[in-house]
Amino acid sequence: MAGNILFLMTDQHRVDTLGAYGATAGRTPALDALAAGGTRFDRWYTPTAICTPARVSLLTGQAPFRHRVLANHERNVGYLEDVPRSAFTFSQALTEAGYNCGLIGKWHAGHLRPAADFGFDGPDLPGWHNPIDHEEYVAHLAANDLPPYAISDRIRGVLPNGGPGNLLAARLHQPVEATFEYFLAERTIGLLEQYADEYRSGARPFFLALNFYGPHLPYILPNEYFDLVDPSEVELPASIAETFEGKPPVQANYSAHWTFDTMPLEISRKLIAIYHGYVALIDDQIARVMTALDRLGLTDSTTVFFTSDHGEFTGSHRLHDKGPAMYEDIYRTAGIIRMPGGAPGQVRDEFVSLVDCTATILEIAGLDAGFATDSRSLVPLVAGEEVEWDEDIVCEFHGHHFPYPQRMLRTDRYKLVVNPDSVNELYDLEADPDEMTNRYLDPALVEVRARLMRRLYRCLVERGDNFFHWMTSMYEVGEVDHDPTMSGLDESTYAPAAPAS
Repeated sequence: MAGNILFLMTDQHRVDTLGAYGATAGRTPALDALAAGGTRFDRWYTPTAICTPARVSLLTGQAPFRHRVLANHERNVGYLEDVPRSAFTFSQALTEAGYNCGLIGKWHAGHLRPAADFGFDGPDLPGWHNPIDHEEYVAHLAANDLPPYAISDRIRGVLPNGGPGNLLAARLHQPVEATFEYFLAERTIGLLEQYADEYRSGARPFFLALNFYGPHLPYILPNEYFDLVDPSEVELPASIAETFEGKPPVQANYSAHWTFDTMPLEISRKLIAIYHGYVALIDDQIARVMTALDRLGLTDSTTVFFTSDHGEFTGSHRLHDKGPAMYEDIYRTAGIIRMPGGAPGQVRDEFVSLVDCTATILEIAGLDAGFATDSRSLVPLVAGEEVEWDEDIVCEFHGHHFPYPQRMLRTDRYKLVVNPDSVNELYDLEADPDEMTNRYLDPALVEVRARLMRRLYRCLVERGDNFFHWMTSMYEVGEVDHDPTMSGLDESTYAPAAPAS
């Protein structure tokens, strides 16, 4: 029988909050144990640091430019809002192959089409934040005699127009058992028990996703997690000294949007501490699910994934949330896979992507991954094999609050970010891991810049990402072996000269 899959996913989760990734203030024993028993990927990237397009990439196995669902519904600026009915999705492939498919928690992979449309069991939980007015959650509180949602100690800054900034954090006046995170874990365990019965009877394997809404801001936590980490233990990120000199102007504007400079550094330190508390709350709920997996005798037949749709700034570069800046804080995320028979305690440094999960899921299920166009199975890496792999990775962004196209090439040492209507960026991550100094115009890196620009251009051409068309006009991309006008009318502009007779 094909293998079971438990897919654990968080939202807007910094990789440096996990002990397995070196966090000192972290309290993540469940996820650290998962990493110790499986494979931790050190260079795991999101295809785009926005919830909906990243989640649709996971669902379809396609890069964002290809599936074209490019923004969250809440701030959509005219892009597609739902996956077309004709599109391939891994969940429909699994369902057709006889799998039980469940999804508990955040969907946010479209606006009008719920998860059930794609073959998933589970409650319809729309939106980007914990839907605390959802009837099933309200019923959970009532059935367990738990108090309703109530908050205090709100943390927010001041907008440039003098109005209140976005809510960043608050104290929740409920016990842990009343939190939405506990509710999601409880529902997951219930569905896991149902699926376990069918699996043991030989009827059907399962895919079950638990998608937490956190640690996405606002960080709303009960006392024991709101105060779990002493702010004095928190080390402020080096990039909190960001000046935005030589950077695209939108970054400074985005800092103002998130009101960073209107709050003292003590508040930033407390926010980071609360964020770590939020991660700990989620880890504790993951521990409950993993205990249930053991209790049900499913551990040896179930591949477990853990990852996030993207990261979060949490004060880094004087920013919050995510947005029009392709820093490691929001593009590099945690990626852990524990597969029966896989190498335990393994660390891989290949450049891999969230979108690679699609082909991996399909291979575990024994299905063809050919329709997952931009996805490559990670099974050989988890198995400890030596595999030829790309030495770089391309990520993309299309805008969120407003259209803002970007492409990024990340190599072992360098990162190139192309911003066609603004300032391009080049970072030496060996000398400057916090990405403080933009060296795009540095004469010492002219050859590096040219090499990376040519490589990015070639990657985009091969993918069919028409962002390359603009690059042809603006930058030195080397010789082209195609018609840059895409007209097909004048081959003399690109065809090699005929050999002399």
